[in-house]
Amino acid sequence: MGNIFSGSEIVEIGIQIEKNGRDFYNTAADKSKEPEAKELFKFLAGEEEKHITVFKKILDSVEKYEPAEAYPGEYFSYMNSLASEYVFTQKDKGKEIAKALKTDKEVVDKGIGFEKDSITFYQGVKKAVPEYDKKTIDQLIVQEQSHLQKLTEIKSKL
Repeated sequence: MGNIFSGSEIVEIGIQIEKNGRDFYNTAADKSKEPEAKELFKFLAGEEEKHITVFKKILDSVEKYEPAEAYPGEYFSYMNSLASEYVFTQKDKGKEIAKALKTDKEVVDKGIGFEKDSITFYQGVKKAVPEYDKKTIDQLIVQEQSHLQKLTEIKSKL
């Protein structure tokens, strides 16, 4: 089996995902010629930056936290599987992906996929943080759902 993550490592993965999301949307905004898409991409980049700050605060509280499991290693095995399949956990991948996309529609389609993946990942992260941080993760999930909605709306206009 590959790496097994601690609670703090899972939150650090969340930070990396958000950094890649920020870079993805900033690069897409720089490339876009459509004002509405450019504005949305800049907004989403700013939201990802806010999420980085939230995760850094959570990181301070999860250093020694271990989630409840049905059997030893269950949860971290699951998160390892999720993270290994998630392209946004790789450093600088967001910028690289955005540069390769040719149209705003391609960016929006990728963004929709990334937001869905983020929601799934954060639903899993909730199991790795103390009870008092679960509301914060829930707020991030709601924000990601809002991003997904905004991207879906703009997709119909492109």
